[in-house]
Amino acid sequence: NFTQQPHLAGTQENLHLAEQIQANWKAFGLDSVQLAPYEVLLSYPNETSPNYISLIDERGQEIFNTSLYEPVPAGYETVEDIVRNAYLAGAKGLILYSDPADSCAPGVQPYPDGWNLPGGGAQRGNVLLLDGAGDPLTPGYPAKEYAYRLKEAQSAANLNIPVHPIGYHDAEKLLKEMGGAPAPDDSWKGQLSVPYNVGPGFTGTSSKRKVRMHIYSFKQVRRIYNVIGILRGATEPDRYVILGGHRDSWVFGGIDPQSGAAVVHEVVRSFGKLKQEGWRPRRTVIFASWDAEEFGLMGSTEWAEIPSPDEGFEGRSLFESWYEKNPSREHKGFPRINKLGSGNDFEVFFQRLGIASVDKFSSYPEIVEKFYDPTFKNHLAVAQVRGGLVFELAEAVILPFDCRDYAKALNSYVDIIYNITMKHQAAMEVHKVSLDLLRDSVKAFSEVANDFHHRLELVDVHNPIEVRSWNDQLMFLERAFIDPLGLPGRPFYRHIIFAPNSHNKYAGVSFPGIYDALFDIDHKADQEKAWEEVKKQIFVAAFTVTAAAGTLKETL
Repeated sequence: NFTQQPHLAGTQENLHLAEQIQANWKAFGLDSVQLAPYEVLLSYPNETSPNYISLIDERGQEIFNTSLYEPVPAGYETVEDIVRNAYLAGAKGLILYSDPADSCAPGVQPYPDGWNLPGGGAQRGNVLLLDGAGDPLTPGYPAKEYAYRLKEAQSAANLNIPVHPIGYHDAEKLLKEMGGAPAPDDSWKGQLSVPYNVGPGFTGTSSKRKVRMHIYSFKQVRRIYNVIGILRGATEPDRYVILGGHRDSWVFGGIDPQSGAAVVHEVVRSFGKLKQEGWRPRRTVIFASWDAEEFGLMGSTEWAEIPSPDEGFEGRSLFESWYEKNPSREHKGFPRINKLGSGNDFEVFFQRLGIASVDKFSSYPEIVEKFYDPTFKNHLAVAQVRGGLVFELAEAVILPFDCRDYAKALNSYVDIIYNITMKHQAAMEVHKVSLDLLRDSVKAFSEVANDFHHRLELVDVHNPIEVRSWNDQLMFLERAFIDPLGLPGRPFYRHIIFAPNSHNKYAGVSFPGIYDALFDIDHKADQEKAWEEVKKQIFVAAFTVTAAAGTLKETL
C-alpha cells in the first residue's frame, strides 16, 4: 500500500508512510529502526491559488489558460541548467514542457492506452541551482533543528526567475503562433505541429498577445524523516553495508520511487527471516528509506544464478539476458553498468565521501501492472540481485572488490579523454599539453593492482587481523580518489574519477576535471589560461591515481 495516497516530502502522509515502514521493519526482526528527522526548506504549491500560464490580448484579457491539473499524473527529472541559462540570457520566466520527440517512444500510445507521456502530463522535478545536493539553507551540514541557516536570499533556493511546467498539448497552443527567427536547425525541432520559431513574440493577428505567468508557490522549512534500520554484524559490527531507496514522491509514486522501495522492503523482510532462523551478518547492514531524496544501491556479482524474467530468455540466467541485451563496450563478456551521475541519493556517498556505490521511471501506479511488469517478475529479479549483493558484501570474509577491474576502467577512461583531445591536437602542441603523465600513472596503478591481487591469494582468512588489514585497503581505495578541494567550480563533487556531467547531471563522466576543462575550449576567450587549466587537471588526476595506487601497496 505504498502508493495508496500522494506522499510529498514534508507532508503528514509521508510521515505516516515512514511510521508504517518503521513498524514493518521492526516486525521483520531488525535490531533497531529509528526515524531520523531533519528540518529542510521545501517548495509547495498554493492549494487555493494554483500556478498556471495564460495568453493575454492587447486589452489584457486572458484568452487561453493552461490546465490547472493533469488529467493523469506523470513524473520526470530536473532541468537546472535550462533555468540557469535562461536567466543568464535575460529571460523573465521559464515555461517547461516535454516534447514528444524527447519523451515519447515511436509506435507507442500515450497513457492510458500505452506507456508514453500523455499530452496533459507535465514534467516533474526541481530546479534548485545548488552545487551538489541537500538543504539549500544548510549547505555542507546536517539540517538539524539547531543548525545555522542561511538567509533564503543568500541560498541556492533564491531562484531568480519563475519556472512552471505544462503538458505538450498546452505548449502546442502557445508555440503554434510563435514569431521571431526560425529554429537554427532540425535539432531544435520536436514532433508538435508548430514551426518551432524561437521568438520573441507572436506572428500575424496574435502579434500583440503576451504570455503571463501566474505563480503562487511558497517555500517553507518542513520536517522530513529518514527511516534507518540496523542489523548488527557479528564479527565486524563497525563496518557497514548500506541499502536504501527514497520514499517520498511527487504524487502516488507507482514507479518512482515505490518500485524500488518495494524491493528494499522485500530485502529487509528476507534478512529479517534469516535472522529469526539464527543467522547474523558478518558486517552490519543498514537499511534506509530516504525522505526528500533519491537513493539507489544496486548491482552485483551474485546475479548469475537468478532466472531471467525477460521473454525469450526463459531457462537462462539474468546475467545472460542482461549481457545479450546490453553488453559492455569496455569489458568483453560482461553486461554494461553505467557510470554514476546524479539525481539519486548515492551522490553524497560516492561523489563526495568516496564510498563505493552502484545505481538501481512515471507516477501512474497501475502502469507497472498494466505495461511494465504485469506479473512483477522483474521486481522479484531486482530484489534477488539487490539482496544477493548486500548478502555478499556483508558476509564475504574478503570484500568482493577486484582492483584490476578498476585499473581496466581507468585505462578506458584515459582513452575517452584522448579521443576528446584528438580534436585539439594543434592547440595541444602549441600549449605543450600531453596526457603522458596520466597514462603513466594509470599504468603504474595497473601494475600495483595486479601485484595486490597476487598477494591477496596468499592471505590467511583465519587471521582476523590480517583479514581486517586487507579489507581496509580494499575499502579505502575508493576514498583515495577524493580530492578535499573538490572539482573546479563544483566543490561538493570531490571524486576525481567520476562526477555528474556539469552540463547534464543525470549523466556521469570520467576524469570530470579534465572533461570540464576541455568542454567548449575553442570558444574560451583566454586560450592560454584555458589550456593551463587543462594541464592542471591532468596533473591533479595523475597525482590522485598515483596516490590511490599507494593504498594498495604492501603494508609494513
